[in-house]
Amino acid sequence: MTTGPPQLPDGDPAVGRGPGIRITQEAAYRFTVDFGDLVPGLAVDEAPPAGEGAGPCPEQLLVAAVSNCLCASLVFALGKFRQEAHGVRADAHCRIVRNAAGRLRIGGIEVAIALGEPAENLPRLDRVLEQFERFCTVSQSVEAGIPVTVSVADATGRRLR
Repeated sequence: MTTGPPQLPDGDPAVGRGPGIRITQEAAYRFTVDFGDLVPGLAVDEAPPAGEGAGPCPEQLLVAAVSNCLCASLVFALGKFRQEAHGVRADAHCRIVRNAAGRLRIGGIEVAIALGEPAENLPRLDRVLEQFERFCTVSQSVEAGIPVTVSVADATGRRLR
């Protein structure tokens, strides 16, 4: 029986496999995401009426991942210029659209980042703003369109798809 997430296609041989998770159904649309020993599990759920809203929904997790990575990249870029972030925060949301088949999709993500410091107190901020997005693994990958490989196995481990 296979354990852990499916193997991703080999890409650049210099880059290894990234972080993984395990997700387990607890009830209807509620799941627990296991990030490993160092981080507590996270309850996730679909919003009503499909789910009970007992945790963030998948769309919120994607928006959170993009926003967190952008904020961390901004902090990193500020640090390169020996600047302190002093409480970077962001408000973000996604835009839900329907595709040609009428299925719901995320049509875009808007992230509004606020610095914890007036711009005048951050020398070379123009250079920071020019480059920080390029450091964000998640947003750059989402923008490029991440290939997703899916497999399905039954309870015996037999691969069905």
